Amino acid sequence: MTPDDRAHTRGPQRAIVLAGRRSADDPLARAAGASHRALLEIDGEPMLLRVVKRLLAWPSIGHVLVNIDETGLLEALPELVALRDSGAVEFIRSTDSPSRSVLESLVRLDLGRGPILVTTADHALLDDAMLSDFFAQSERGTADLSFGLVSRTTIEARFPETRRTYLRFRDGAYSGANLFLFRTPGAERAASFWRRVESERKRPWRIARAFGTTNLLLFLMRRLDLDAALVRASVVVGAKIEAVRLGSAEAAVDVDKIEDLVLVRSILAERGKAQSG
Repeated sequence: MTPDDRAHTRGPQRAIVLAGRRSADDPLARAAGASHRALLEIDGEPMLLRVVKRLLAWPSIGHVLVNIDETGLLEALPELVALRDSGAVEFIRSTDSPSRSVLESLVRLDLGRGPILVTTADHALLDDAMLSDFFAQSERGTADLSFGLVSRTTIEARFPETRRTYLRFRDGAYSGANLFLFRTPGAERAASFWRRVESERKRPWRIARAFGTTNLLLFLMRRLDLDAALVRASVVVGAKIEAVRLGSAEAAVDVDKIEDLVLVRSILAERGKAQSG
């Protein structure tokens, strides 16, 4: 995508990158020989730095807040420190709860000053095409909060062996893309609701139960398509939520386990060969 293509989609001015760990004893970081999961090397640079640079390269984004459990580790990354010293990046210590970390970060940046993108440090394949698609679709909507999803069909057509967690609806199954656009102050209510259900993130039916008995039954019976489910969810949460269906299978690939790291590195190696050829 050219700079002119990107200019057609304005996007937010600020972004949050979540890099906190649930435990200092991280099997993935240990297996990869890294001091922290967010600092795993991807294509020659720490994964977190790769994501931050990608965001700052987007025309509208001028400031990135990095939310991490050990801010001191970032002092060992000269390029990131230089970005911090220039004012383009700031560091904040995360809490033991991802949702609380998001809420604290949103308060720090102040949603009243405009939309904020939230993504994760393990979104190693994040690129301009994903951001363009996500922002363009989000800005056509009217949601307080929009979030990216990728269909199971799209993912398995590209990566038939990969294992993902899916939410299943009448119109298909979807996996998250770790892209959230908090567009209005009302979107904070969605983050507050997430705090209530985040411990059940690997058990989708329990998340559905938090939306009420009727909604749970409709979910289990697959009587709701994705959009209808989100209309009901918006009522429960108290904020309008819309899904953005992304066409890139790579958008659903995060580095959550060693198999993901191997997959990401192989994808980037494949791209490198294609570009050099």
